[in-house]
Amino acid sequence: MREDISIIYEDKDILVCRKPAGLPTQTSKVAAPDLVSELKNYLAEKGEPYLAVVHRLDQPVEGLLVFAKNKEAAKKLSEQLKQNEFNKVYCAVAFNQPRVQEGMLEDYMIKDGSRAKIVTADTPGAKKAVLHYKLIAIEKGRALYEVRLETGRFHQIRAQMAHAGMPLLGDKKYADAAIQIYSEMHGIKNVALCAYKLKLVHPGSGEEMLFVSKPSGEVFRAFQKGRDE
Repeated sequence: MREDISIIYEDKDILVCRKPAGLPTQTSKVAAPDLVSELKNYLAEKGEPYLAVVHRLDQPVEGLLVFAKNKEAAKKLSEQLKQNEFNKVYCAVAFNQPRVQEGMLEDYMIKDGSRAKIVTADTPGAKKAVLHYKLIAIEKGRALYEVRLETGRFHQIRAQMAHAGMPLLGDKKYADAAIQIYSEMHGIKNVALCAYKLKLVHPGSGEEMLFVSKPSGEVFRAFQKGRDE
């Protein structure tokens, strides 16, 4: 298995791992690497052939994911996800400081090809998208946010933050041209977004479990250094 994939926790029911930025969670492209294939090969070597995808992260996003190792666990975790019972918390870095340091974004979204689009509530197929953001630190004009999701829409954080005037660094889909140029000049190749905290109920024991993993991307390091000192 690739060295940049870290298994955080594993038992007979679930596997929690950290996906590196740039690696797809799962892809249909022939011979293209993805996280699911790497994990299936890892489990196959141990004689455990089953792995179910419960949720995903965008290819340029890093962070925590949980997978099910049997059908019953997959069913229970999927039910938690549908009921918005997963507590998923992200770190995100944007260039612009918001007018308010803490708030909620509430929009309606549709999936338009490979992009998410903010639309009006009466648009056919529109789904409500809600997130909460909090400014954590400012470093050299960059703003570090903690983002908590209430809903799990396609590209939700990236699209909503950009729509609110806080586009994420490294985002080639939703950031404006100036932010994309700034990101390229500073070597930011992936979206400055990390799923760093995940809380769920274990499908077997019923125990509430919390997993935390610090962002590893270069764009986050200046903030971490300042907070660790």
